[in-house]
Amino acid sequence: QVQLVESGGGLVQPGGSLRLSCVASGSFGSLLAMGWYRQAPGKQRELVARITTGGTTNYLDSVKGRFTISRDNAKNTVFLQMNSLKPEDTAVYYCKLESRISSYWGQGTQVTVSS
Repeated sequence: QVQLVESGGGLVQPGGSLRLSCVASGSFGSLLAMGWYRQAPGKQRELVARITTGGTTNYLDSVKGRFTISRDNAKNTVFLQMNSLKPEDTAVYYCKLESRISSYWGQGTQVTVSS
């Protein structure tokens, strides 16, 4: 059974920072990429950042320069460093793992940016 465990969410003031972590375990096959998505109330889930095992990254335009994705392939872990947070970053953040077998999702972690 594949399991993705996210951590690091919470409440932060505008301009603050948070670091999300996602650890994957189980038999998911050959890892291709890991990423972070988010979903705000009433909105569709959107890609925030994604990183391949080769290190190629892509970001949502609105987070470029503020968020940084990184990974530890040996530990099947992906991180999302979020700086200069804005109220519009408020959402549930989901970790996604892509392998040659399938794609898997974490349960989500709430990020709330508010004063």
